[in-house]
Amino acid sequence: MFGLGPMEIVLIFLVVLLVFGAKRIPEIAHGIGKGITEFRKAARDVTDEFDAGAQATAPQPKNELKGQRISDRPQETVDQAKPADKKEA
Repeated sequence: MFGLGPMEIVLIFLVVLLVFGAKRIPEIAHGIGKGITEFRKAARDVTDEFDAGAQATAPQPKNELKGQRISDRPQETVDQAKPADKKEA
């Protein structure tokens, strides 16, 4: 990932062990775990809130003919289908 081999990881762990001590390492790991959990929860809440707002403001398409059968729909007549600028001969 960052070019760290097994030897570098062991060295970092030993330095952390010397600095914080054996009793504090589980407490630190527990605190980091809770922090990550809270961050994920907050990010999920923001995403859910954003999605809910986007759905509430999205325009709904209007379909005037929804639910009607084809035979109930208005039909164009021949006069309506002709262009207005052409004259009959």
